[in-house]
Amino acid sequence: MAEVRPIIVRFPALGDTVLLTTLIRALALRYGTQVDLLASGGWVEPLLAHNPHVGEIQLISSRRAPYLLTPSQWAAVKWLKARPNAPIYYCERDPHSARLVARAVTDEARFVRAWDHWNDPHLHWVEWWLQIANLTPACVQPAPPPVSAPAFTALYPSEADHTECARWIGAQGWGDAPLVLLQPGHKKTSKRGRIATADHDKHWPAERWAAVIRGVLEHLPAARVLVCGSPREHGLVQEAIDAAGEGFDLAGRAVNLARDLPLPRLMALSARAHSMISVDTGPAHVAAAMDCRLVVLFGGFGWSRWKPRAPSGRVAALGPSAEGAARVADISVEQVLTAWRELVA
Repeated sequence: MAEVRPIIVRFPALGDTVLLTTLIRALALRYGTQVDLLASGGWVEPLLAHNPHVGEIQLISSRRAPYLLTPSQWAAVKWLKARPNAPIYYCERDPHSARLVARAVTDEARFVRAWDHWNDPHLHWVEWWLQIANLTPACVQPAPPPVSAPAFTALYPSEADHTECARWIGAQGWGDAPLVLLQPGHKKTSKRGRIATADHDKHWPAERWAAVIRGVLEHLPAARVLVCGSPREHGLVQEAIDAAGEGFDLAGRAVNLARDLPLPRLMALSARAHSMISVDTGPAHVAAAMDCRLVVLFGGFGWSRWKPRAPSGRVAALGPSAEGAARVADISVEQVLTAWRELVA
């Protein structure tokens, strides 16, 4: 059949972008071509720029802003109209996204609308994306045969990213020390006030992160514990490190990376790291996609749908499997350290 280049419409958070790599790869394998993406978010291009299954990425600044005031939406409509025969895998369900796409495409035969095929609230995102990849818009005739694609996420930092990361690690003087990553913050950390953040179901107090830092260093005295986060999370990260140093000689072995960790470096660092301990958040999915051994703390969303998927499967999930009223604060320090020690044994 003639080459058909499918389009995915998805406006993902960071972790959602990583999970989406399973759909991207499956569609690329099924159609025998790269996949184009209409998306938003400053993390999309750093994460996907070197993915061999990704073709063009068209970004909008906001799907909620008024169309007449948003040039990136005008460009997206023009971009869609320039692909009049492309099948569209529409993976959103909010009215803003629907109105934007409808400005360019009205032929329903071109669409697979993913949320019309959602029937299992416990199904993991990866399995769902693989199911969606094997659906076919009516406009595609004959339909390409279904594929059995890998059920894990994958990211592809460039060789330059790996080289830069190695140079940076050397400049810190860490040499061959085991690098254990910690990720205490999540995307709401930088959006909510301090009190509101403490009430969030993913919040784990600084003193518990401090105890984990000490436990890791007692188990691996030569390690460096690199506490990750966004620049806005610098204070949260430093609070945990300061607490870890109370009555314990850190000797520079715990480092705040919140202002020194662009996404390309996080990807390359995850590939080199000994392991990671994280709350349920985007960087945990990045680490899993780079096959870093990983312990993840889950709260109210549970892990049945959200557990990061690594190529080797070396991911330990703590907390409930199903969505409910649980909180990360229900998980003890000893549970975390025990899971981590078993994972890295």
